[in-house]
Amino acid sequence: MASLDFMRALKFAAQKHSKQRRKDPDSTPYVNHLINVGTILAEAGIKDEGVLIAAVLHDVVEDTDATFQEVETLFGVDVSNLVHELTDDKTLEKAERKRLQIEKAAKSTKRAKLIKLADKLDNLRDLQMNTPQGWTEERREEYFEWAKRVVDNLRGTNAMIEESLDQIFRDRNLL
Repeated sequence: MASLDFMRALKFAAQKHSKQRRKDPDSTPYVNHLINVGTILAEAGIKDEGVLIAAVLHDVVEDTDATFQEVETLFGVDVSNLVHELTDDKTLEKAERKRLQIEKAAKSTKRAKLIKLADKLDNLRDLQMNTPQGWTEERREEYFEWAKRVVDNLRGTNAMIEESLDQIFRDRNLL
């Protein structure tokens, strides 16, 4: 049963991301991704409420006008710290952000690694089915290769999620 705090976080994320859409052909509401990430974790047996709440909030500071202070005020220091650990610095060039994700993955806390694994799994599941609007097939393939490098630095965190990712990597001949 979802807690009131989790439902409040989901509502907050849905409101903050309300105008955002995924780049799939159907322009799926972005909040579906956040729900998927939380669901992947729950299905993998994760019961840590802070992890589940941070999962639905993991992009809220990076991609909306929300602040870490706002997240801390509404959901506590623990969740805010997790969101902070998962947030890319948008002032950096995209290539640098991607490089840092690979590097930072190995140094992340186990709780942040769980969220990062679930995030990558949902993104790769989407990419298996669709090439995002505006992407070339080459860019799509590069994302799979880059994601594998991130995931390789998250290994040993959750066998169930890692096996799902490995199946995708095997299907792409990356394993």
